[in-house]
Amino acid sequence: MAYDEELADRIRAVVQDEPALSEKKMFGGLAFLVGGNMAVAASGQGGLMLRIDPATSDELVDDVHVHRMEMRGRAMDGWLRVDDAAVTTDEELGQWVAHGVGYARSLPPK
Repeated sequence: MAYDEELADRIRAVVQDEPALSEKKMFGGLAFLVGGNMAVAASGQGGLMLRIDPATSDELVDDVHVHRMEMRGRAMDGWLRVDDAAVTTDEELGQWVAHGVGYARSLPPK
């Protein structure tokens, strides 16, 4: 499945003024990187893939629309899948994107 181009455009609108921003196709979607660190992506599986501070994983997962990303059957702290239903408004999208961008800014540039 290809990533949702409309969602990618909505993310782009949120992050457009972010310094050191780049876009890269990865993980079957379109990722937005800050300082070379992935912050958020329009996922090829739908919704968002989000990189966050691993210490905040428990508080952000809701088991309905927000889940830890799984790799090889293992849930990963610091990586979330956010369903489309959780980003229907620009305000909701902005809040999720802010988590990813904030964490990416905290990492050393690549």
